[in-house]
Amino acid sequence: MADSGNKTVPTGQPVREFLDSVEHPVRRADGHALDALFRRVTGWEPRMWGPAIVGYGSYHYRYETGREGDFLATGFSPRKANLSIYIMPGYADFSDLLARLGKHKIGKSCLYINKLADIDEAVLEEIVRAGLADLSRRHTVTP
Repeated sequence: MADSGNKTVPTGQPVREFLDSVEHPVRRADGHALDALFRRVTGWEPRMWGPAIVGYGSYHYRYETGREGDFLATGFSPRKANLSIYIMPGYADFSDLLARLGKHKIGKSCLYINKLADIDEAVLEEIVRAGLADLSRRHTVTP
C-alpha cells in the first residue's frame, strides 16, 4: 500500500488566526462567512490543510495503482485572486445546482468565486451538502 505523500496535510494553525490574516478586507469577510456556512452545513470544526486551505472532515482514498492517502472532505481557501471552494471528488454531476449558483468558474474539484455577493449562498449550501453526500457514497468520511 503506497502512501500518497500528500503535500497538503492538516496543520496545527488556528483557522481563525488564518482567516484574520487575509489581507483583502472583502476576501477576509467572505472567508469568515464561508467558515460559518461550512460549519453550519457540515456540523464539523474546521482545520487548516497546508498553509491556506480551511478543511472540514476528511476521507481516505485508495487508487487502483496502490496510491492512497487522506484529504479534506470539503473546504475553501480565500486566495488572492478568488475564493476557491473544494468539493470532492468534483462537480461533474452538479450542473443543475451550478446553473442556479451565480457568477462562478469551475475546475475539476474547485469552484472559483470572486466574492460571495456574486452568488446565491443557499445554493452553495446545497452544493456543499450534495458534494459530501456524493463523497460519502464512495468513501468513508469522518469529521
